[in-house]
Amino acid sequence: MHEQAWQKFRSRAGKQSVRRRAVSIAVVVAAGVMTVGASAPPPASATTRPDTVQRSLSAMVHSDGMPAALASVRGRDGRTRTYTAGVGDLATGSKVPRDGQVRIGSDTKTFTAVVMLQLVGEGKVGLDTAVDTYLPGLVRGDGTDGRRITVRQLLQHTSGLPEYTDDLDIATLQHRYSEPRELLDIALKQKADFPPGAKWEYSNTNYVVAGLIIQKVTGRPVGEEITRRVIDRAGLRHTYFPAPGDMTIHEPHPKGYFRDSADGPLRDYTEMDPSWGWAAGAMVSTNTDLNRFHAALLGGRLLPAAQLAEMRTTVPADDLGDGVRYGLGLASRPLSCGGVYWGHGGDIPGYETRGGATDDGRAAGVAVTTQPNDEAARRRVEDTVDTALCR
Repeated sequence: MHEQAWQKFRSRAGKQSVRRRAVSIAVVVAAGVMTVGASAPPPASATTRPDTVQRSLSAMVHSDGMPAALASVRGRDGRTRTYTAGVGDLATGSKVPRDGQVRIGSDTKTFTAVVMLQLVGEGKVGLDTAVDTYLPGLVRGDGTDGRRITVRQLLQHTSGLPEYTDDLDIATLQHRYSEPRELLDIALKQKADFPPGAKWEYSNTNYVVAGLIIQKVTGRPVGEEITRRVIDRAGLRHTYFPAPGDMTIHEPHPKGYFRDSADGPLRDYTEMDPSWGWAAGAMVSTNTDLNRFHAALLGGRLLPAAQLAEMRTTVPADDLGDGVRYGLGLASRPLSCGGVYWGHGGDIPGYETRGGATDDGRAAGVAVTTQPNDEAARRRVEDTVDTALCR
C-alpha cells in the first residue's frame, strides 16, 4: 500500500474504537538504542561527528516516536553500511536486529511488475492488450470494463479501478485470510474513479488484477513466479512472498506497531496475515536485499532492455511528492544533489519502507516500525533516503 491509499485507509481505521492496553511512546525514547553495522563509520567521539544517516535515524526515533528505524546504504565506493536506531521490541527493550526483515508493503508491486514485464518479453502478455483478453468477463463494475483497460494501465495506475482498501475493516485484518478475488469484488462494488487512461491515481486494485493475470498466463501462484523469476534470480536470500496462512516473519526482525487511531497507543502488529495485500503488498524483505533488487533491476539483470525501458517510461505522480514520476511499478524521485533515484516504497500496518537506487550504483533503503503520524515525520523518512544517496 502506498501513502495516498494508506492515508485513506488510516482515516477509515481511525474511526474504529478498539480497547487496547496503552504502550507509552516514552518507552521508545527512554529505551532508545542506536547501533551501527560493523562496516559503518566508527561511533561519534569528541572529535568525530555522528554519521548523517545515523543522525537521521536517531531523529526519527526521538523526535517522531518511531519504535525503531533501520537503514542499509550502498555508497559510491561499493561498500554497504547498515544502521539501526531505537528498540526492536517495546516490551523488552531489545536491540534492533541489524538489517532485520520487515514487511515491505507496496515495494511488492515492483516485483509483480517485473514478472509481468518478463511475460511481455516472452510474448505471453501484451502491454497494450485489454485485461479482458486474459480474464474474460472478470473485471466488470460501475463504470469499470476490463475490455477498455490495458495491462499497461494496471501497472501505471492509470486504469481508473477503484481502491479496494477503502472498504477494508482494520479490526478484522490482522489474522484473517483474504482471497484475491474477494479483494477485487470489494473494489468492483464501487464506481470507477475515472475512464481508463484519463489520469494517474494510485490504486492497489491494479496490482490484484495484475497478479490474477500472471496466475492465469503462467498457471502458477503469483508468489511462486515472483520467487522463481525475481527473488532467486537476483540472489535475494532474505526475501519471500508469504505462503497462504503464513503470519510470521521468518528471520530476525524488529516488531512492527500500529495505531488504531491517530492518537491511539501503539500495539504489536508484527504477526499478521498479509494476504489482503497479496500481489500489491504482501512481501517480506530487508533493506539490503531491496538495495540488491533495485541494483539488479536497473542493471538490466532482470528484464530485457526493451521492457526495462517501458518500466522507466513515466507519468507525473505528484500525489507521491514533488517531482515524483511513476512508470510501471517503479517510480523516480528527484535527489537534492541532482538526478533521480528509482524505487517504490511501501506501507503496511507495522512497517514503512522507502528507498531505491541510482543509475550509477548507489542504493539506500530505510524502514521504520510504525507508520509516521504527520507530514513532517513522513518527509523525514524520505529525506533520510536522500541524505544517504547524496552524502
